[in-house]
Amino acid sequence: MEKKLFSPYKINDLTLKNRIVMAPMCMYSCEKEDGFVTDFHITHYVSRAVGQVGLVILEATAVTPQGRISHQDLGIWSDEHVPGLTKLTQQIKQSGAAAGIQLAHAGRKAALRDEIIAPSAIAFDDKYKEPKAMTVEEIKETVEAFRLAAERSKRAGFDVIEIHAAHGYLINQFLSPLTNKREDEYGGTAEKRFRFLREVLEEVKTVWDGPLFVRVSAYDYHGEGLTVDDYVTIGSSLKELGVDLIDVSSGAVVPARIHAYPGYQVKFAEKIKHEADVATGAVGLITTGIQAEEILQNDRADLIFIARELLRDPYWPRTAAKELGTSIQSPKQYERGWIF
Repeated sequence: MEKKLFSPYKINDLTLKNRIVMAPMCMYSCEKEDGFVTDFHITHYVSRAVGQVGLVILEATAVTPQGRISHQDLGIWSDEHVPGLTKLTQQIKQSGAAAGIQLAHAGRKAALRDEIIAPSAIAFDDKYKEPKAMTVEEIKETVEAFRLAAERSKRAGFDVIEIHAAHGYLINQFLSPLTNKREDEYGGTAEKRFRFLREVLEEVKTVWDGPLFVRVSAYDYHGEGLTVDDYVTIGSSLKELGVDLIDVSSGAVVPARIHAYPGYQVKFAEKIKHEADVATGAVGLITTGIQAEEILQNDRADLIFIARELLRDPYWPRTAAKELGTSIQSPKQYERGWIF
């Protein structure tokens, strides 16, 4: 009997061959600080497609130079980035996976030499520089940068766009009362703090009609921060705005001690899925096929996002299949080695 982990999944106009997603993970591998795809990126991502992942999502890809986490981040702020990204998507898809991209802006968590920006002029900690509070004009320019990035993503052949609203980066900074102390139309209430993300999604939707994901940090791990209950409300709003799936992570908007254990974030994905009635992806110390299958069979999430385990094992889907006592189709070239 086919396991649910290896069953197809239709989202919007796209059908994934299985429920396994390569989660976005920064590689910090752009050699010339120019944001361009390198040979490493080709090898890294395509090998996971060969390994039978259903959807490969690229690392946080900066919509502006100022929005990079580091000078070595991938970029999509220029039309010149499109050819390299196109080559990458073509090879991912030729190897049987769908191709996704995570569009991002680091905000105050940018470790750059130049000026950095954020909703409010509050540094992440004493190791980060203090950001400049964004003007309304700069907010509008950044919203437009996300739209242009989505347009380039479409031209580059991506199947899925994920908006990065988690892990303490710019959109997450607008959402959380810990980092957004504004008193204008972009801060002061939950609705106003949500406005920046709303505008980003509305603009992205003008140029993109394919599957649209948003990654969130569903818990701030701080007594005055946001909780998963807040993200149920946010999740309902995201669904109304046409978001197809919420990729549910947690933490990193402020320094905090996080007690991590296998599947520690799944409960957040489960609650948002059922109470906001929206598809979710589960991520966070999911390492085995049995663990992934349990999440799906118990309807706790719709997709399984695998991160570090795919760094350790590019062929994790085969490993999971063996563990679950089933078989999956191998790349034709690997048939001799994938016989169970």
